[in-house]
Amino acid sequence: MFQKAYWHRGYAAETAIACREYAFTVLDADSVCSMIRDTNIASQNVAVRNGMKIIDKAAKNFRNMEMNFFLYFAERTQ
Repeated sequence: MFQKAYWHRGYAAETAIACREYAFTVLDADSVCSMIRDTNIASQNVAVRNGMKIIDKAAKNFRNMEMNFFLYFAERTQ
């Protein structure tokens, strides 16, 4: 989570790429996933730029409010 003053400066994209690379190279993970709120278009765009695709959607109860999420997924490329 970033303070709003730091949104749209590329930090989220850099962080997402670094986390993905860390998961694949250091943790030896075969895949990574992100749950992103359906209304959070900026984060969805970051996931797509990071090579992720929507594989599912779900509704979750968060603080007594039903919220819709997309599940984004990426596999390690050999």
